[in-house]
Amino acid sequence: MLKDYQEEYYQKLRTPEQAVTVVKSGDWVDYTSTLGKPVLLDKALSKRRDELFDVKIRGNLIDGPIAVAECDESKEHFIYHTWHCSSYERKLSDRGLCYYIPMVFHNNAAYYEFFIKVNVVMVSVSPMDKHGYFNFSVNTGVAGPICRKADIVIVEVNEHLPRIHGGNDECIHISEVDYIVEGEHAPFTDLLPIRTTETDRRIAEHIIPYIVDGATLQLGIGSVPNAVGDIIAGTDIKDLGMHTELCTDAFLSLHRAGKLTNQRKSIDRGKGVFGCAVGSSELYEWLDDNPGVAAYPLEYVNRPFTIAQLDNMVSINSCVAVDLYGQVAAESAGARQISGTGGQLDFLAGASASRGGKAFICMKSTYHDKEDGSVHSRIRPQFDGDIITSPRSEVYFIATEYGVVNLEGMSTWERAELLISIAHPDFREELIREAEQRKIWRRSNRR
Repeated sequence: MLKDYQEEYYQKLRTPEQAVTVVKSGDWVDYTSTLGKPVLLDKALSKRRDELFDVKIRGNLIDGPIAVAECDESKEHFIYHTWHCSSYERKLSDRGLCYYIPMVFHNNAAYYEFFIKVNVVMVSVSPMDKHGYFNFSVNTGVAGPICRKADIVIVEVNEHLPRIHGGNDECIHISEVDYIVEGEHAPFTDLLPIRTTETDRRIAEHIIPYIVDGATLQLGIGSVPNAVGDIIAGTDIKDLGMHTELCTDAFLSLHRAGKLTNQRKSIDRGKGVFGCAVGSSELYEWLDDNPGVAAYPLEYVNRPFTIAQLDNMVSINSCVAVDLYGQVAAESAGARQISGTGGQLDFLAGASASRGGKAFICMKSTYHDKEDGSVHSRIRPQFDGDIITSPRSEVYFIATEYGVVNLEGMSTWERAELLISIAHPDFREELIREAEQRKIWRRSNRR
């Protein structure tokens, strides 16, 4: 006979207002990531603003609103931080209401285990099962290590969260929980679809020839990864696998097209592996109780050693700019934080070490200044004050709408030549002059 956990459940059940009384001034509070945001607890905690001081909150790729950040522009009471900016958290950062924490995803668990204090964790979970387990759902990538480190664990049961099969650390048992909160939640809203442009499709078309049957894909957030998924759906490429820190609707599109089978993966055969998921309600419905997918902690998903074991691993990520030395800025525009390091470095190292593996960093060759409409090259002579996400020693393939170049093993003048070859034609002569000034151009190679 199964043990009945209902008595323990009701003993730990609290209202949101009761649960947040455990938070004290000076505490560190964790909201975990994505749909793990504790909506009811966040609102209840914000109501204690005037009686609390210097309460520091961490999140990661969380959609808004975040009540504790919005209610205190002075930051005397609540100070919000993120490991990786969502579009909403980016807007908070622009207002001075969010601080970024640099990190690489595969080290996330180690940060908590060895270096970080967590007084209270508040995390949304799916309803408890008959065995006494709450499922971390699409938040599995980060939630487990945070809960283990926390002094007090509060779970907020969200009736809309999908229950995700896991490789490990996808659940927390009621015996490890201090308080449980229930309440009505609004259904998750679909994110605005990412529009792919003709330029995105041209970039994607340059990448497609590098993807072979049986390849395993990691697709980052953005229009180019989405375009890759769309184009693959119309090709004869088959038996693709999924191993990605973030599962998005691009993988659902591949599944619907019959391209995503996971049957030729070197490890986790038959399983599409991911850490977290963000997307449409249809994506969450596909992931719900699906034996064909498995959520793992990011310390497994993003570990370069794990990624390297997948033959023909193809990683596709985006960036903001590249300089002629091959340095990549993917998370900020100048000092303005846009996103985060995330898993770009993890997959650069892992895919490069995979047998047949390839790591692509993609960008449109130009951008328009929002203030005056002027056009600028995303390939720069040399960064000056920009935050570098990927060092030149780690960068592999760079792709624009003008082609793909491979920088591995290339000297400084070779890198300059290759990168200028995929810059917008209007900027190539200027970039050549800049390369000459920096003594990284061989005049004999001028075309």
